Amino acid sequence: MTRETNGPSAMERLLATLDLEPIEVDIFRGRSPQAGWQRVFGGQVIGQALMAAQRTIEAERFVHSLHAYFMRPGDPSVPIIYQVERIRDGSSFNTRRVVAIQHGKAIFALSASFQVEEAGFDHQIAMPEVAMPEELLGEQQIKEQYLAHAPDAIRKYWERERPIEIRPVSLTHYFSDRKLDPRQDVWVRATGPVPDDRLYQAAVLAYLSDMTLLDTSLYAHGTSIFDQSLQVASLDHSMWFHRPCKLDDWLLYTQDSPSASGARGLTRGSLFTRTGVLIASVAQEGLIRKKANE
Repeated sequence: MTRETNGPSAMERLLATLDLEPIEVDIFRGRSPQAGWQRVFGGQVIGQALMAAQRTIEAERFVHSLHAYFMRPGDPSVPIIYQVERIRDGSSFNTRRVVAIQHGKAIFALSASFQVEEAGFDHQIAMPEVAMPEELLGEQQIKEQYLAHAPDAIRKYWERERPIEIRPVSLTHYFSDRKLDPRQDVWVRATGPVPDDRLYQAAVLAYLSDMTLLDTSLYAHGTSIFDQSLQVASLDHSMWFHRPCKLDDWLLYTQDSPSASGARGLTRGSLFTRTGVLIASVAQEGLIRKKANE
């Protein structure tokens, strides 16, 4: 995994992607990195739409939840226009709706709610006991030990430079067709500095929240998103932001899939800091369908 000397890192490119261009009141233009993907990564659209909404909110109010629908695949070769609608500005809460448009059609819609920070009851579930990231294989070790004979799709996924590094607690799913319990634990970390700015921290967290979720819903069926006989795509995505986090260390993304039916799979996720603080919860339903000609 290499990049040109003095060229931007993957994280720097992500931050530039999240830095939307204002083109009118409550209208923003977002661009996609030219990384060779046929579709725009869903996490990018979530992060950009959230950033658009955040830029219409007063500075002392922060996102606490978002709910989104993916309607059409994004085209990475052209800009995405984000239109923000100011649904409500209350004394404690603000609501925004964002529609992402390409080629004259909506490809994505997001609703987000923002709140003035205030004190209140405080509890959380416990982080599961898993191996710490330093005890697991890093991406370079995974490449050296496993990728030489891995399928092309898996090899390309791991060899591409990304703004988020992932360290799965178990690698069995990537190299086996065994039917496993529909849950996984993955450590995730930004590969470069994230600004000490809660708008960017929330947008980067939203970006990484879309990683690995669909795959968890396939564990019980002995397959993965790299299976060329499958059609997989995110359908909707919800996220709740519980506590702020600077994103300067590893996070544990623990996931489980309670159900798959009707060509759809549901996955829930919890994001914890290394010290066990729950910072966000996620739920996503995705399309998991056998292609018609298979």
